[in-house]
Amino acid sequence: MATTSPTGLYGGIPADQRRAERRERLLEAGLEMLGTEGWQATTVRGICGRARLNPRYFYESFSGLDELLVAVFDRVSEEALAAVLAAIEENPDDPEATARATIGAFVALLTDDSRKGRVAVVEAMGSEALMRRRLDTLQRAAEIVAAYGRGLEGARSVDEETLQLTAQMLVGGLVEALIAWFEGRLEVSRERLVEHCAALFVTAVGVGVRS
Repeated sequence: MATTSPTGLYGGIPADQRRAERRERLLEAGLEMLGTEGWQATTVRGICGRARLNPRYFYESFSGLDELLVAVFDRVSEEALAAVLAAIEENPDDPEATARATIGAFVALLTDDSRKGRVAVVEAMGSEALMRRRLDTLQRAAEIVAAYGRGLEGARSVDEETLQLTAQMLVGGLVEALIAWFEGRLEVSRERLVEHCAALFVTAVGVGVRS
């Protein structure tokens, strides 16, 4: 039988590592429940059951259910924003390639694992805590779009107010299109969705799509 040593080791594993592993199991269970059953069906008891942990370990890492839901959402959104930024860095001088790559990376992340897509664009509309986080994330995404637009030669004549409005509309429109697509109200292929949104992005920031 494993015992805890005075240094906090249990079975040779430090206490901090055990806590981190338990937190990771709770987050994965939260992603599974939120991404398959929805936020209304997601409970502390259900998450603990999936993670095979006593509820006391839940409160070791999270103050309540909302904090865990936000942590799950944050993990998905950070992954999505990182994919977008990586795509921008790969194609800094080609607006069309950048638009296709960034939107393609974003859509791929949220569709290759449908749980992440549901967490990011569907379930975030329900819970008040998730809605607040969703708005913060959309703002960050709009700031990324605006920052990229400022560096484009064809957009340098666009005033800052117009650029900000355009960025907000583009990000919000993309997310709404994704919601419709996830729910089956927009019957187009993933490739068509990416190509169309990319063309709109390029045109909207004043560069124009080359024929």
